[in-house]
Amino acid sequence: MHKTHTPIEVRYQETDQMGVVYHANYLVWFEIGRTKYIESLGLIYTDMEKNNIVSPVVDAQISFKNPVHYGEKAIVETWIDEYDGLRTVYAYKIIKENGELAVSGTTKHVIVNKDSFRPLSLRKAFPEWHQIYLKQVNGES
Repeated sequence: MHKTHTPIEVRYQETDQMGVVYHANYLVWFEIGRTKYIESLGLIYTDMEKNNIVSPVVDAQISFKNPVHYGEKAIVETWIDEYDGLRTVYAYKIIKENGELAVSGTTKHVIVNKDSFRPLSLRKAFPEWHQIYLKQVNGES
């Protein structure tokens, strides 16, 4: 299974008064990891947008294990957990520089027409993405 490892340096603006990363920022880090993951597969998300298609999050699950603090570094590990031709579930682990698991979670996505928000099949709209994603969930390189 292909995974990416995206480095994150915690910026002061991402923390609360305790110097701990504010919980919503982990979702931003998930997005950074997901973008790098897609790029690592040789795909470009903006190609979808050029075709008036976007990929909204329809569900997000997040579990907080250990806080990440200002000045620390972390890694966002990203992979495809599930894919069925319509929905894609990306999975994430945020690992602190000392190796501790800080956060784990998933986001579920669909693709839709940007104007109507009507759902589309990734399998039909972007067959190249579909084939690459199938290989990922089947453990092929």
